[in-house]
Amino acid sequence: MKRTAALFVTLVATMVIISLTSFYVQSARASSSYSIESVDHNVSVLYNGYVLINDTIAISGQTGSFSLGFPYEFGSSLIEAIAYDASDSSNLFPVTLNTPLKDDLGEDSPGFYGVSVDFSKGTPQTFSVIFVFSHSLLTQDSTDATKFTLVFPAFPSLTQTIPVCNCSIDAAGGQYLTGTISSFTYDAASLPAFTYNTSTVEFQSSTQNVTIFEIQQLNRVIDVNEFGETSVSDAYYITNNSTQSMSSVEIVVPPNASNLQVHDQLGRVLSTPLVVGANPTRYQINFTLAINITEAGTFTVNYGVPSGVYVKKQGTNDFAFNMTFFEDTNIFIEQASVSFVLPEGTQLSSFETTLPGKYYSVSHNIFQQTMTVNEQNIVSSDGFSVSFNYEYNPLWLAFRPTMWVWAVAIVGAAILAVWRRPGAHLAVAAPSATLGVRLRAEDIRAFVDAYEEKLKIGSEIDALDSRVQKGRIPRRRYKVQKKTLETRLGALDRTLAEIGGRMHSAGTHYSDLMRQLEVAETEIDEVEANMRSIETRQGRGEISLETYHKLLGDYERRKERCKTTINGILLRLREEI
Repeated sequence: MKRTAALFVTLVATMVIISLTSFYVQSARASSSYSIESVDHNVSVLYNGYVLINDTIAISGQTGSFSLGFPYEFGSSLIEAIAYDASDSSNLFPVTLNTPLKDDLGEDSPGFYGVSVDFSKGTPQTFSVIFVFSHSLLTQDSTDATKFTLVFPAFPSLTQTIPVCNCSIDAAGGQYLTGTISSFTYDAASLPAFTYNTSTVEFQSSTQNVTIFEIQQLNRVIDVNEFGETSVSDAYYITNNSTQSMSSVEIVVPPNASNLQVHDQLGRVLSTPLVVGANPTRYQINFTLAINITEAGTFTVNYGVPSGVYVKKQGTNDFAFNMTFFEDTNIFIEQASVSFVLPEGTQLSSFETTLPGKYYSVSHNIFQQTMTVNEQNIVSSDGFSVSFNYEYNPLWLAFRPTMWVWAVAIVGAAILAVWRRPGAHLAVAAPSATLGVRLRAEDIRAFVDAYEEKLKIGSEIDALDSRVQKGRIPRRRYKVQKKTLETRLGALDRTLAEIGGRMHSAGTHYSDLMRQLEVAETEIDEVEANMRSIETRQGRGEISLETYHKLLGDYERRKERCKTTINGILLRLREEI
């Protein structure tokens, strides 16, 4: 009797479990009632070696979220994922990284790196997800620099069967050689759910199409003058990650740019940039000294834009500025800042950007305003526009000349008053020994050259630290090279202190520039100390990874603002030479 009762209880429990499981599956399917119709899987190699994978997915039905992914081994190379409506690229969807791919029973499928796209505000029928991968997926042949090997997932990993999957590879104009796929275009029908694939393809391309390097920073300063004419200065900070030294690099400038002039990190003028092909916005920059493997370098590109292109006059004193950035770029940029410098006396009335969130700041000088926009991890789909309106009275054109006339008049009146005083002729010669130090153009040039050399050495020390951390250089050699760089840095600091002292005594203008420079340097030191502090705290588990990344982003933006200030001061000094 007891045995029969036990069997009955077991049977009832089993039926309850089966019913609950069936209910759970049906509920899950009811909340996500959709089916996949087709997927376009496109793999693109950018000019500087980064890899984009664009999955455009057509579905029918409704769902609160959508999951897709790739083999987990590629997760360490993923930089970011972007999801948007295929019919409206400005309609972005929130993306959660490193989420498990779940089957119909809600069980995790191991071996996959998944991302989840949030459709809580509505399910699009066609949408795109762009995965941005580092250049670690691309390898350049050590003996033949024109040969490249790409490792990539040939198919997307989805939680449902894909009826039609059209795939293609854009190897930056390269020629297919061999690989686990037959060509740059291929397809699959009825691709199973949770497809796990790692493929390779070897192709041949010139260094004009692919050059593996990093753009750690691009600082763009846009100076709008009193007549609406625009002059632009782009400062690039790059690192060579290819298998050979870099003797040239290609850049993209805004449409209508003219009179390009390039300076290296020492301020020397390089050869005139050459237009690449028929593209009027793409130029080749040739370096005087090539950038060696794993080493960093900087250069600045200056150019002008005619009035009326980006600045429109809307009234007697009203102007409107509108410009789009980085939409036509074929490179990946880790960090970029765009600063707008308006004429003295300008009153800013509005400022808008299409960037999500408020990644901009407005700083005020005595008579001048500067706006700065910051953005990270930029590809062509991250292009954004900036528009603002401002008021400018033409009477401000006479402000500086009037001030100089008044200054000369006051000084002249003071000298005349002293000269007419009885016995003044005996004392006139004495004050000449205490007049402000006379500053020569050679002093300013020496200061700018020394400071730019200091920045270059700082970049070399950072690159050296990075190389020793990655084990690319013996520690003994690292110590010798760092000691040499620090010795040179000490000599430059003494030179800068000496000339800087004379510039402090040379008048209000140069003294003010030196104060701004010192404030920016102090803030950079403070920010770097804070960055080291939060790194230590995160390592100890005192702060979460999310808080760490948020603080780190804030500190990096402060640091880049300071660097932009320093570069602007150096550029202003060089223009005055």
